[in-house]
Amino acid sequence: MRIPAFDLSRQTRQLESELQAAIAEVALSGQFILGPAVTRFEQTFGEAFGVHAIGVANGSDALYLALRALDIGPGDEVITTPFTFFATAGSVLRTGAHPVFTDIQLDTFNMDPVEASAHVSPRTRAMLPVHLFGLMADVDTLRVRFRGPVIEDAAQAIGARFHGQWAGAVGDMAGFSFFPTKNLGAWGDAGMVTTKTPGLADKVRMLRVHGSRQKYHHEALGINSRLDTLQAAVLSVKFTHWPEWTARRQALAARYTAYLKDLGVSEVVPPTIPSEAEHVFHQYTIRADRRDALQAYLKDQGIGSTVYYPVPLHLQPILQDLGYRKGQFPHAEEASRTVLSLPMFPELTEDEVDQVVETIARFYGHGGTR
Repeated sequence: MRIPAFDLSRQTRQLESELQAAIAEVALSGQFILGPAVTRFEQTFGEAFGVHAIGVANGSDALYLALRALDIGPGDEVITTPFTFFATAGSVLRTGAHPVFTDIQLDTFNMDPVEASAHVSPRTRAMLPVHLFGLMADVDTLRVRFRGPVIEDAAQAIGARFHGQWAGAVGDMAGFSFFPTKNLGAWGDAGMVTTKTPGLADKVRMLRVHGSRQKYHHEALGINSRLDTLQAAVLSVKFTHWPEWTARRQALAARYTAYLKDLGVSEVVPPTIPSEAEHVFHQYTIRADRRDALQAYLKDQGIGSTVYYPVPLHLQPILQDLGYRKGQFPHAEEASRTVLSLPMFPELTEDEVDQVVETIARFYGHGGTR
């Protein structure tokens, strides 16, 4: 049995007729840039989560435009985590501001709000917590300790909640990604900025079209970052299914965790779910002894897996000028050495989950099946 880490084709086959109809509607309309499909998707997304929603070209631009809307730039500092995709820190650097890293909590992989507050300086303009792998960071505690703006990196967390609050609706602004492998994925690059503040929403709309509210009249140095109309049509079709897909991911995650426990695989630490959080499992990420050897064994057995992320940002070659050194963020470095994301997508079967767990158990010398 070959089990991929992710298989988008299964989902596409299930939605083929709906997707074809949506694409045909856009094609026949001839409105390919910021057309009605974009407006409808923005409205639907915003109403679902109680925010203003502004479609942009990708998740990286979503974070960049959120930072720009808050006038963050040269001389400013933004506190974030080194255990995330490069775009988190890259978006800060694109504004001319300086990313300041703080360590994660090893059990959740998210920013430690207590440690983050220790890095606040007179130059700190914002906090940028990451809701990694589908679990929201503790923004409530962060807000108690930091009175400035909070920008949520919600790229992996559509539908996640913390204390009943939606990802993307807790901070001052947030950025989502609709990269094809996300829980809500487009057929290419796409992203969304959210905020509850009308003025900030209006500013992002201006910045995403070269700093223009009125055609050919430019108020600021913006960028070209519009949500593609065809992508909006695809996302609108998929948006009607994301609640059931989320429930399916949660059920698969529960099966992974229960079976790992049943087989006594003590060498593996399953994901942590705080009692106040609803995890949406963009990834099912374990911490594993002898991670690289385990991944190689899974590959030999036809099972896909991925390491997110093998090198924390403070050790990336391009960021060495920031002055960080190895050992400075031990939890982030430990996570990079031990994390492994197992197959996770709504169309994964229970038998496939069981096969993955049994293969892991064999690697560590544990026996037994369901």
